[in-house]
Order: sequence, then C-alpha cells, then structure tokens
Amino acid sequence: MNRAIHYGFLKLKAQALLVFAQPQAALHVFERMLQLKPNDSYALASCGHLYAVKNDLPRSIAHLQTLVRTSPGASVWFNLGYVLQQAGHHEDAEEAFRQALLFDEHMDRAWYGLGLALMRRRQFEEAAVAFKSATKLQPMSPHAWYRLAEVWLALGRNDEARAVLVHLKQFEPKVAAQLERLTLVQSPPITITHAAR
Repeated sequence: MNRAIHYGFLKLKAQALLVFAQPQAALHVFERMLQLKPNDSYALASCGHLYAVKNDLPRSIAHLQTLVRTSPGASVWFNLGYVLQQAGHHEDAEEAFRQALLFDEHMDRAWYGLGLALMRRRQFEEAAVAFKSATKLQPMSPHAWYRLAEVWLALGRNDEARAVLVHLKQFEPKVAAQLERLTLVQSPPITITHAAR
C-alpha cells in the first residue's frame, strides 16, 4: 500500500476510535502514524494529549517537545507548559509559557500558567504581574483573581488581597467565600450610603 494512502487510512481509523471512545486503541494508531511520519503535527499533538490524559507525563512531554521543535506555536507551547507544570517541572513550564506568549501575548491561559509556575518558584512579584495580565484579558474569570489574592497575601500586601476579595464578591461570591475561608482574609464591611434627600 502507498505510504500516503496507508497514513490516510490510519488517520481515519484513529479519528473513528476517538469518536467511539477508544483512546488507548487510538493512541496505538497515532504511534503507528508517527512511524510513517515522525514529525506529523497531528499525530504528535494527539499522542501528547492522550498520554497526558493517561497521566503518562514523560511520554506526553516527549511528544510535545518534538512538536514544539517541528511546529512551534502559541497553543503548542502552552500545551507543553501545562504538562510540564503537571509533572512538577515548574522552571521548564515557565519557559514554555513565556514561549507561548511570544507567539500570542493575548493568551490569557498562558499568563495564568506562567503565574502558577512563578508562584511555585516563589517569585511572587513576577507572578502578580502575570496574574494581573490574565485578569485584564479575562476579567470575569475568577481563577486568576483568586491566585492574584494568594500572591498578594504571600507578599504581605493584605489590602490588595482584600480588594480582590471585594471584587470577586461582585461576580463570583462562592469563589470569594472560598478565598475568605482558605486565606482568613476578612474583607472590610461594605456600607451603602444614600444621598441626602
């Protein structure tokens, strides 16, 4: 069978296996595709994802590292950073997120991932910058706000942490309550004043 035809058949088979919720069988087919085309971006990305789902992080990382060498881009670098972070390689994750941001400085999830990596490395000032960038890009997503409050607390900047808590209460009261419980930060009472009549 012609290699291109064989590759096309394998790709269709892998996609069908994913549709029918057989990821392990699909992973085997993707690996066979890589035997035919070792730098195939679709197969590398699929293997990276499926190995991560299986929690086989070393294999996921290996496939994603090959992918960033052959087909770099913001999403590819982000995915590598995410898996590196899951594996506890925070310094390497930081570099991957920075690479993602070189491709797309508006990728809020890369700013968030960078903030987490910097937090793990106790670089709180830089983490605050990253989380502030994430909140600017996604102002209604509570996750970066929550982490920003944690960073402010780590830096001893309790007033900023309280300000985040008050802000979160306006649109994510459950997350704000969780933050309040976990950090024991008490927001100042909000008083509503009425104009004189």
